Amino acid sequence: MTTERPELRKRPANFVGLSPVSFLKRAADFFGDRTAVIHGARRFTYKEFYARARRLAHALSKAGIQRGDTVAILAANTPAMLEAHYAAPMIGAVLNPINIRLDAPLIAFCLEHGEAKLLLADREFHATIAPALDRLGPRRPIVIDIADAETDGAPGFGGIEYESFLAAGDAHFATPGPEDEWDSICLLYTSGTTGNPKGAVYSHRGAYLGALANALTFKLDHDSRYLWTLPMFHCSGWTYTWAVTVAAATHVCLRRIEPQRIFDAILEHRVTHMCGAPIVLNMLVHAPAEAKRPLPLRTKVATGGAAPPAIVIERMEDMGFEVLHLYGTTESYGPSTYCPPLPEWAALPAGERYALMARQGVPNPVIESMAVVDPESGTQLPRDGARIGEIALAGNTLMKGYLKNEAATEAAFAGGMYRSGDLAAWHADGSIEVKDRSRDIIISGGENISSLEVEEILYRHPQVMEAAVVARPDAKWGESPCAFVTLKPDGGRASAEDIIAFCRANMAHFKVPRTVVFGPLPKTSTGKIQKFILRETAKTLR
Repeated sequence: MTTERPELRKRPANFVGLSPVSFLKRAADFFGDRTAVIHGARRFTYKEFYARARRLAHALSKAGIQRGDTVAILAANTPAMLEAHYAAPMIGAVLNPINIRLDAPLIAFCLEHGEAKLLLADREFHATIAPALDRLGPRRPIVIDIADAETDGAPGFGGIEYESFLAAGDAHFATPGPEDEWDSICLLYTSGTTGNPKGAVYSHRGAYLGALANALTFKLDHDSRYLWTLPMFHCSGWTYTWAVTVAAATHVCLRRIEPQRIFDAILEHRVTHMCGAPIVLNMLVHAPAEAKRPLPLRTKVATGGAAPPAIVIERMEDMGFEVLHLYGTTESYGPSTYCPPLPEWAALPAGERYALMARQGVPNPVIESMAVVDPESGTQLPRDGARIGEIALAGNTLMKGYLKNEAATEAAFAGGMYRSGDLAAWHADGSIEVKDRSRDIIISGGENISSLEVEEILYRHPQVMEAAVVARPDAKWGESPCAFVTLKPDGGRASAEDIIAFCRANMAHFKVPRTVVFGPLPKTSTGKIQKFILRETAKTLR
């Protein structure tokens, strides 16, 4: 038998290109009267959500946006951001969600590099968007203002207001969609620590499969209520912009990520699921007592983007949350592995159980292969839980490549797999445990020291709220660990000597920080601690 036989050919009935746009049509057809989106006092059903997305798609078309054009959006977690994730792909355009925390020069870079023809601009961020547009001069895109009750009084950009733009579109517009499932759906710029960010390009196929994998591993269904504590600009919300819809669940929008708002939303909407970087979890753990609320149910929290210390997972679960640990990168559509809690872990001592939960786990169902490899040779390392190598991935949810950067794309896919730059140990059960970014490993007297391992101990100190460890030049050892620590705001007191003594009591002495610096930690726009700044600071310490 051969697939070349005419009776076995692809037909419209047995082969349909994959696109997450189809999720919204299905939800509107079969769950149309269910609540799709909540934003403050506003409510949209799935029928209304679908109609609004089609109106936006038609309005974009009338504004001159064609297949392959880039539509940028810089906005908070609002309905407009969700609608854009469907409307732009509906006409074959490419959506470019821009990080709301970027400064004007970087916003201008993204708009120019991505060749945005139109920008949906949230008035809340006028202070950075306006000068970015000024930098572009005549190359400035069409600008549509996004405003809501919380941006009342904020200056506009002189363009058309979003709701008026939407109203001019046809809710019954026949959307053409992509020509091929490999067509580009989104352009996501990395939150790089130095230089200009790289633009990772996603396909319709990858977004479809990534969303299905996330809905499955996070156990979303039509009774789920998902709170948007993860920025939708970050990997398109780790594809949950589409995953929540495929489950016909409810999107609960949240303009500002603040502990009081999060706890209030969980209580009011009986939130079942939410995502966030470890910094968000740590923020909830250390929220003022008056901001915290007893949870009405055991809310599931998926976390990733940086390795959360086991103690943070433990404290979140003590508050009533159920934590799922994920791992991924912008290049892998967000989550590519997850750490499923196994029933047998329940019988383990708490410390051992939370240490297992802090691993990055196993590949999700659409990652075809994962390995830990020698960073130099690319040779696969054994699953011994000891040797440290680079995480490499292959599958349908890896980016198409970096826009206009062939050299970086070839380097990222060297050897036939995506090389992440993250270092991990590979355990006998197949799970990975991230030890560091390749540039963050500390080599002291020829010995490798994982900064994450030292940070894990620091987070267990009763007065420590945040910690980061980097290499400091050392005349004798080459490098030695230097700890940067933020103490708890509620009167936390500890000296450098206290911190060092605590570490000496809990780890091998050669791993103990020789220097401790107190103060706030610099962070990227997605909440990751900027270790490159700390490394430069460590070089200047006497």
